[in-house]
Formats: sequence, C-alpha cells, structure tokens
Amino acid sequence: YALTLEHLESAFYRDGLSDLAFGDDTRGQSIDDAFAAIRDHEAEHVTTLTKVITDLGGTPVEAATYDFGDAFSDPVQFMQTAMALENTGVSAYDGAAQFLSDPDLLTAAGSIVAVEARHASYLNLINAQVPFPDAFETPLSPEDVLKIAKPFFVS
Repeated sequence: YALTLEHLESAFYRDGLSDLAFGDDTRGQSIDDAFAAIRDHEAEHVTTLTKVITDLGGTPVEAATYDFGDAFSDPVQFMQTAMALENTGVSAYDGAAQFLSDPDLLTAAGSIVAVEARHASYLNLINAQVPFPDAFETPLSPEDVLKIAKPFFVS
C-alpha cells in the first residue's frame, strides 16, 4: 500500500520536473532545488520500502503507468498537484499505522511519514496555504486514499 503511493509520488516528480522551472520561493530559496530534493527522497522511499518488504519475505509491488493530467502543463498546476499528493500521503501513512505491528515496518513507515509531512508543509507554504493547518492529521483509510489516487493510475 505505502509502496504503491511512493511509486506514484516518485514517478510524479521524476516525470514532471524535466520541463518546468519554478524560480525562487518567497524566502529567495530555489523551488527547483527543493523539488529535486523531494524527487530524490521519493525515490529513496521506494528503494527503502522495496528492501523492507523483500527482507520480510514479501513481494514488492511494481510501479504502474500513470497519467497526471495537466499537472505538468505549468508550474502552478504542478505545485498544486504535488501539494495534494504529499498531503494525501501523510494522511495515508497515518491511517495505515493501525495495520502495522512489525517493528521494522513501523520504523520504516515512521521515518518516511515524518519526511512526507515536511514535504507537505513546504508545498502548502509555496501554494499560499497554511503549512501546518491542524494540530492533528486526519488519517485516511486505504480505501479513501485509493479513491483519491485512482485517477492517476493508467495500469
């Protein structure tokens, strides 16, 4: 489940960043550099989850084929889609925590969700939203997350 979402996020940044330029944020920091770091984080999340699943005797899911619609058409669309993906990812990890009992999985998920939350906060900020809008995240069930993510999946 988490690996499916990480594949989605990784593909989004991998495929969408090559033709867009974002400039600097309101603090004078390069948004392009921040997105490159997020892209690299998402690829590392895929690698880590794949290894953990394999080490625990499971079979990791493969990446799918995705369609991100007009998210790659301009920087604003990209940033808004990135914000939606990252915020959904945080809520997905929070909602899935109840299903984890293996300490290795809990550690992997916990270390990833903290970084996903940082991504979400940054994206909220550059999209002129409150970076941390609530005192608590709203956990989403796997079914709810898959409803949100499904439109991006071709196969």
